[in-house]
Amino acid sequence: MFKDTVKDLLDAALVERPDLFLIEFTVQPDNHIKVVVDGDNGVLVEDCMFVSRAIEHNLDREEQDFSLEVMSAGAAAPLVNKRQYAKNLNRDLKVKTATEKIEGTLMLATETNITLEWKVREPKPIGKGKVTVKKQANIAYEDIVEAKVMIKF
Repeated sequence: MFKDTVKDLLDAALVERPDLFLIEFTVQPDNHIKVVVDGDNGVLVEDCMFVSRAIEHNLDREEQDFSLEVMSAGAAAPLVNKRQYAKNLNRDLKVKTATEKIEGTLMLATETNITLEWKVREPKPIGKGKVTVKKQANIAYEDIVEAKVMIKF
């Protein structure tokens, strides 16, 4: 019941802020609430404060003791929501499927799949030497085991 109340408050906050979306929500047996959010334009500290206040200010600590943790999805965290792919267009991803691992630039994210593009050196069809070839792969979301943004410094 407590978890349902918290979820309703969280959903109401996310309806109020459609640029934010839920990545993870848990309520542990000791009433530790953990909320992980992401946003179409990233997540600021103020965004986490908004979600935290929307939950905390509508719960009565006299009635139910709890702890609350609201955070943004980490830069190295795997992508789990289709909206995360859309916000990471033109960034390099490392995608793992059941059969292969692909590193490439995310060129397209649709409702059903993503398109990665990368360059590879291959032997020339005729003669000696190698030539740079542009490769592309369309990967359905259900085939993705794990996808992470490759952070470059």
